[in-house]
Amino acid sequence: MMNNNILEVNNLSVSYGNIVALRNVSIKVPRGKIIAVLGANGGGKTTLLKKISGLIDAVGGEVIYEGNEITKLPAEKITKQGIIQSPEGRQIFGDLSVEENLKIGAFTITKDKEKHQSRKTVLKNNLERVYKYFPVLKERKSQIAKTLSGGEQQMLAISRALMGTPKLLILDEPSLGLAPLIVRDIFSIVKELNKEGTTVLIIEQNALQTLKISDYAYVLQVGEVIMEGNSKELLQDQQLVESYLGK
Repeated sequence: MMNNNILEVNNLSVSYGNIVALRNVSIKVPRGKIIAVLGANGGGKTTLLKKISGLIDAVGGEVIYEGNEITKLPAEKITKQGIIQSPEGRQIFGDLSVEENLKIGAFTITKDKEKHQSRKTVLKNNLERVYKYFPVLKERKSQIAKTLSGGEQQMLAISRALMGTPKLLILDEPSLGLAPLIVRDIFSIVKELNKEGTTVLIIEQNALQTLKISDYAYVLQVGEVIMEGNSKELLQDQQLVESYLGK
């Protein structure tokens, strides 16, 4: 029987010298769902992402992706398998145009054997897809990326990740520094992407908005999962929201 989880993190521990950043963290990401990892700064959220993406080593535990262990795989091999991240702080190439940034995001794609499409066709289809989600990027495709607004830069970072045809899209703090209206727009597009079949793992401090769009959530505090559950149920937990997630 096929395992329904595209990603499983089992008892993961990560240390920076004497500092334990993650202690026995376990999370599951079922196919086709939006899973959230919430918590304040310093909780271990970004460390978890770095380990899933192959950027740092673990001292214990394992990461399983599509049934195979990837704990020790290098980052570029993990990306090629379809785990693609839109990083915290956007990290766009400021001196390149919008479309040049998008094409850089497509460096891992190859021809689609199932659909008998060449790499060129896949690239064209992916560009059309991101322009459909973010029409403002199409309008500004020749514009230098650093001249975009913060919200547009975030849209570009997400779109660049989508250009690689992710099986698992990881979003690291997509709402950081953005106005509430822009956050709402971006989150509604994430929901739409998910409805069309993209599995999403979202790391956020903005708990309320994230719980509204996600299916299941984990709360990380000082490197440990202190709570997990159905997002709708966690939203009703007033104490949780006030204690750990800010009112």
